[in-house]
Amino acid sequence: MTTTRPAIQMVDLKGQYLKIKKEVDSALMEVLDSCAYINGPKVNEFQSNLEQYLGAKHVIPCANGTDALQIALMALGLKPGDEVIVPAFTYVATAEVIALLELRPVMIDVDPHTFNITADLIEPMISAKTKAIVPVNLFGQSCDMEPIMKLAQKHKLFVVEDNAQAIGADYHLQDGSQQKTGCIGHIGCTSFYPSKNLGAYGDGGALYTNDDELAKKCRMIANHGQTKRYYHDMVGVNSRLDSIQAAILNVKLAHLDEYAAARQKAAAYYDKAFAEISQLQIPARQHNSSHVFHQYTLIVKDGRRDELQAYLQEKGIPNMIYYPVPLYEQEAYKDSMDQKITKLEVTDYLCRTVISLPMHTELDEETLAYICDGVKGFFAD
Repeated sequence: MTTTRPAIQMVDLKGQYLKIKKEVDSALMEVLDSCAYINGPKVNEFQSNLEQYLGAKHVIPCANGTDALQIALMALGLKPGDEVIVPAFTYVATAEVIALLELRPVMIDVDPHTFNITADLIEPMISAKTKAIVPVNLFGQSCDMEPIMKLAQKHKLFVVEDNAQAIGADYHLQDGSQQKTGCIGHIGCTSFYPSKNLGAYGDGGALYTNDDELAKKCRMIANHGQTKRYYHDMVGVNSRLDSIQAAILNVKLAHLDEYAAARQKAAAYYDKAFAEISQLQIPARQHNSSHVFHQYTLIVKDGRRDELQAYLQEKGIPNMIYYPVPLYEQEAYKDSMDQKITKLEVTDYLCRTVISLPMHTELDEETLAYICDGVKGFFAD
């Protein structure tokens, strides 16, 4: 008698839900009973709990992570034509909001080990038009933020941290203290897209800041530019986190550190399995940041990335390529960039060589072993 292996999930939201089903269902029923679907008590409760978890003075919930980035840039009072420095190796939303606001994205290369931008890569690209930097804490760990903040202070620039993939990670400062990622720049932004480390069951996002004035502006912008109903002091947007999503996120926030530990355990298993495969580069760890592994991303060194992907798919092992095309080669941004880029070597290399394996909170040892055997089998052939 043969048994059929359950399908491996890139992200197992069903398994995660079943473990917290009673908590989630109870929280949802509270919202349904209250009928307070917009700006209800659950939104305020989640906001307060997230402020406490992050150590942030202000959290402003909003509709999604892309809105969070847009609201942050609007709050800074930037003008059309102002330049904003961003990594070329990231998800499109980082540059999308810059172009939408008629700002100029200045796309720069990333560190070949951590895949994040650094102060050394940023500084040569600063011009008289530069007004902000958007570091992306990619795949689950912080950029080296302390030198970036010193550079921003030197040039009087704003820093908006894109923390959509690293919520819960810790950054260790030189004085021995630590801060949660997203709380180091002037404004931090995150997404609660379902597959994120702290994911809703729909869309959601948030901004966080320790600056009272920026918090006031962000809150106004997210609410049609008003603090008092029907009195609009600035142009805003309609971007709200609904009560149902807030109730779910409130439950999951209490488990976030537990979820990070599960991801770290899976990553350690992968590391050990692939340590002796010379054709693979396992994820590097930023020396002063924890890693919460939104993704577990390998570099395939020998030009066989696409062959490995096809092999894994034949074995029923899901995988993804984040990201196959550099931002500066995307057709949508060719008109919004003043800079002429022929090639950013590290970004170009990563787009040709990276592959991400299943990474979520429900990975058991049997599943991890099957995935690792599949990868090792490819290189053994």
